[in-house]
Amino acid sequence: MDRWRWGKDAKGRSPWARGRILASLAVLTAGLLAFHSAVPNTVGRLGSLLETFLPWLGLTIPVLLGLALLRRSVIALVAVLVPAAVWANHFGGLLLADPTAGRGAHDIIALQHNVSDENTDPAGTAAALIKSAPDLVALEELTPSALPVYERALAADYPYHAVAGSVGLWSRYPLADVRPLDIKPEGIGEGWSRGLRCSVRTPRGEIAAYVAHLPSVRVRLNGFSSGWRDESAGLLGAAIAAEKQDKLILLGDLNSTVDDRGLAPVTSRTDSTGRGFAFSWPAAFPMSRIDHIMTRSATVTGVWTLPATGSDHLPTAARIDLGP
Repeated sequence: MDRWRWGKDAKGRSPWARGRILASLAVLTAGLLAFHSAVPNTVGRLGSLLETFLPWLGLTIPVLLGLALLRRSVIALVAVLVPAAVWANHFGGLLLADPTAGRGAHDIIALQHNVSDENTDPAGTAAALIKSAPDLVALEELTPSALPVYERALAADYPYHAVAGSVGLWSRYPLADVRPLDIKPEGIGEGWSRGLRCSVRTPRGEIAAYVAHLPSVRVRLNGFSSGWRDESAGLLGAAIAAEKQDKLILLGDLNSTVDDRGLAPVTSRTDSTGRGFAFSWPAAFPMSRIDHIMTRSATVTGVWTLPATGSDHLPTAARIDLGP
């Protein structure tokens, strides 16, 4: 019998009877995509780990499809449609979006970049960022030796800037009310300063700008370590909630994706939409967008990444409509 014939197999099972394990795996994949928030964080923060790389769960769909075809299983093929539909509903708009579209639908362009404290070419990095002509440039992992290089390189195009600890903001527009932002979790030693708040006087009015670099996370044998990151996100979210300025832009390396429940204190208070995946880390093979540009009472109309610099992150840029 032709091996590709969709009839009964050697055990007499029809295409609707065989492949039930594959069908079950497809349904499980759909369940993880649709109900990822139900995966508990009590053991190794597995829920957050899943949510950090949630889009990549879609890679199981073509694998399951191929196995279903090899198995000649109708039930498995039908089942594969379920995770495919869930993934398309959740991420399809990002996949099909053109980040270069809607160039006119913005008032300012903002750029966010973790420049890396191991970057050996800060001058080259600054020059690469200037080429994209943003109006705001937020940088993290500024070191005492590299900071003067960035200040000199960016001064002509961005006459206004503010620095707090290892983060900074450069602007075409005047800055006011500059102050450090306390997002330091308990247990981290003195001298850790990764937050900045200031007002930006744009042609469309004054907006609050926040620059933040949340603590790093680690994937270990016993799971996902994100306690400090989650605590810092809570402090950042509280600061945003208390911000009196209506329009707000948050730029930063938040060390996770918008799907991660650990960032809920922040994502619940900001708009993190925007066209495109814009995976920013790691630069050599970007797998997730952990560098973000978020807004409140304003709209991100497009988001994209720039070519690699001397950092292990890609720069992330966004067009922002400040609204009425």
